[in-house]
Amino acid sequence: MFQRKHTILVVDDQPETRNMLRIGLKAEGFNVILAEDASSGLKAAYNHHPDAVLLDIMMPEIDGYEMCRRLREMTDIPVLFLTAKSNIEDKIQGLALGADDYIVKPFNFAELKYRLARCISRTPGGSSRKMEMLFLSDSVTLDCDRHELSLHGNIIGLTPKEFEVLRYLASHPGKVLTTDAILVNVWGTEHIGELDLVKQYIYRLRRKIGAVGNSTLSINTIWGSGYCFELERKP
Repeated sequence: MFQRKHTILVVDDQPETRNMLRIGLKAEGFNVILAEDASSGLKAAYNHHPDAVLLDIMMPEIDGYEMCRRLREMTDIPVLFLTAKSNIEDKIQGLALGADDYIVKPFNFAELKYRLARCISRTPGGSSRKMEMLFLSDSVTLDCDRHELSLHGNIIGLTPKEFEVLRYLASHPGKVLTTDAILVNVWGTEHIGELDLVKQYIYRLRRKIGAVGNSTLSINTIWGSGYCFELERKP
């Protein structure tokens, strides 16, 4: 499935879980780095530059949510929560922080491998994402490498998922896209129905875009249907 060995950082305070993941991932051809808490996990991420992170939530001192937030300040690598917290509110919180996936324990290892492979392949340098610039107009550009929106000369930094939501919307200007279509194309089919997740990201994008002022770009809510990306083109 992979052209080279990828390195996975496992951050979990349970020795049994770490050992099980180490054995299973190594058997699938991955390099594995283990960390028993968030502090050592952050240091390992900084020092070793793994290709993905499997992250528990319930850990002492610094929990997985906070570690994910800090990771997103320094890297765009895939982060997959692997946790016993199964409430939909927990899942939405984790994904809203920038995690790429959320897997509930106990889990099926074949499913974990599939989701891990998919997240790695979709990251910059992976096989399915092309580095490109999307020139939406003379004053609106999406930089797919840097995850930035250039709006009337103002550079707006976006998280990986904010960028993917905006790019999907911008690729269909003037078309109403359902919430489930956005979920499937950005997060995957397993997140169909998680309407609040899309709402949070649309809110965050609108807030960042609105901070520029006098923008020709808008994301409109079409009640009962979904969202529509509109770009007013000046004559």
